Amino acid sequence: MRKFFPFVDWVSNYDKRYLSKDLIAGLTVGIVLIPQGMAYAMVAGLPPVYGLYASVFPLLVYMFLGTSRQVAIGPVAMDSLLVAVGLGTLAITGVENYIATAIFLAFMVGLIQLVLGLLRMGFLANFLSRPVISGFTSAVACIIIFSQLKHLLGIEMENSSKFHELLINVSGKMGDINFYDFSIGLFGIVFIVLLKKWNKKIPSVLLVVFSGILIVYLFDLQQYGVKIVGEIPIGLPNFKVPDFDLQKGLELWPIALTLALVGYLEMISIGKSIEEKNKEDRIDANQELVALGASNMVGSFFQSYPVTASFSRSAISNDAGGQTNGFALFSVTMVIITLLFLTPLFFYLPNAVLASIIMVSVFGLIDFTYPRTLWKYRKDEYWLLICTFLITLFIGIKEGVLIGVLFSLLLMVYRISKPHYAVLGKVRGSEYYKNINRFGEDIEQRDDLLIIRFDSQLFFGNKNYFKKHLLKEVNAKGTSLKGVILNAEPINYIDSTAASMLISVIEELHNRNIQFYIVGATGPTRDIIFSSGIAEALGNEFLFVRTKEAVACFDDPRNIQDTCQKIAHQRKSK
Repeated sequence: MRKFFPFVDWVSNYDKRYLSKDLIAGLTVGIVLIPQGMAYAMVAGLPPVYGLYASVFPLLVYMFLGTSRQVAIGPVAMDSLLVAVGLGTLAITGVENYIATAIFLAFMVGLIQLVLGLLRMGFLANFLSRPVISGFTSAVACIIIFSQLKHLLGIEMENSSKFHELLINVSGKMGDINFYDFSIGLFGIVFIVLLKKWNKKIPSVLLVVFSGILIVYLFDLQQYGVKIVGEIPIGLPNFKVPDFDLQKGLELWPIALTLALVGYLEMISIGKSIEEKNKEDRIDANQELVALGASNMVGSFFQSYPVTASFSRSAISNDAGGQTNGFALFSVTMVIITLLFLTPLFFYLPNAVLASIIMVSVFGLIDFTYPRTLWKYRKDEYWLLICTFLITLFIGIKEGVLIGVLFSLLLMVYRISKPHYAVLGKVRGSEYYKNINRFGEDIEQRDDLLIIRFDSQLFFGNKNYFKKHLLKEVNAKGTSLKGVILNAEPINYIDSTAASMLISVIEELHNRNIQFYIVGATGPTRDIIFSSGIAEALGNEFLFVRTKEAVACFDDPRNIQDTCQKIAHQRKSK
């Protein structure tokens, strides 16, 4: 029960002292969730009320199935934009059809996440490296900010998922700016930023929302063209089976897969960062996939569009002292009260205020520090980040994340195909053998002996690199060379192709009257050495535990110790 329903764990151990903290965390998150949910629904191209619908049942499902006790899920900016981009590529006519497709997309996203979770595929998120995530997130944040200019400026313009197209669209409408909308939106941005700097505990978003409503209502700004949210349906979302359509599913699956992986990555990265901060270790990656998938699937039956964890609301939950997943119950209660009784209050809410909330929230996703760090220490990863950023910004969101992942995998393959390779020598006055390029004059070098270390697994992708560098060092030593020692401690695997190469190298060296030694091989690597024929070509007596033992044997074969040889030859029993 605890494995499949994690809520059993915290419910059974619930302390009444937790109640006040969960209440405060839940109400604080709810205060932010209501305006944010409405704003992010607009980003997705949906009526604002669907942001509230997405803030009810998905939260309740995650409360029962999630393993993180501070993560707050619901509508978020990035997923909302991905929904808008994905649906924007389809020929959808009419608002009702668009809404139905967004709800069906939530079901597909949830199904993919649930299946991946049940198949224990949580490790897939590992293929999204931090430079790719940073570049992708920053680019999406820029796109979201500029997509909200139409609400901030009170202009009509075409949406786009490409940054340059948004710039062109905005620049062509600068003469149509409604300065009332612009003033309200600018006021919202400045007000939120200043209040956050002054005191983060003040509900700046809520204050801006009600200030905007009062300003429009008292001064009747509608007559000056100020665009407002208008009538929001009263009542809870009805149970309704999503509009299943095979043809539509085939069209939606690429964006559904992207949303499923990106949403899960957001969830797990937020949860892990909070756990590191709190020095906890509760998150189960695969269970999080199950929980998020079930949340999206159940939510789709109650008119929800895709949801995931929110950076800002999760941080609020943690800072407010939330102790268990039960805090979500109080957030949901606030949303339900709003849907049942308070929606008329939002009639005069200006779209410019919602735009200001989105802009301030999303600006925090743009990472300025990490690229500078990469430029200073890891330029290859810096260019990976920039490449992902630019592709996402100017070519497309789906293309950005997919090409970013591809480039990160290519970078990984390049690194392991050309790993670090070192020639070792004995440090004077010690028994240590270290890189001769790092210790300089402190190293004792010998013309008759070559000691090398290869810092990677040996496989088909780097076997030629290994052989090329080994023979280069052998030839550099000339005829005085009599022995080669391979320090195999970093080699955790040798595939069949590399094993064949190593056998041929050993035989070639033997033909040149050069003895080959292998030292420090771990258990699994030793098993491969014996099972692949390397040991036969090498000779069992030339396999050692430590470098100094191989050197001693090279200097005098009588120095072989039975105990050391027994350890070196130990292998998996059949």
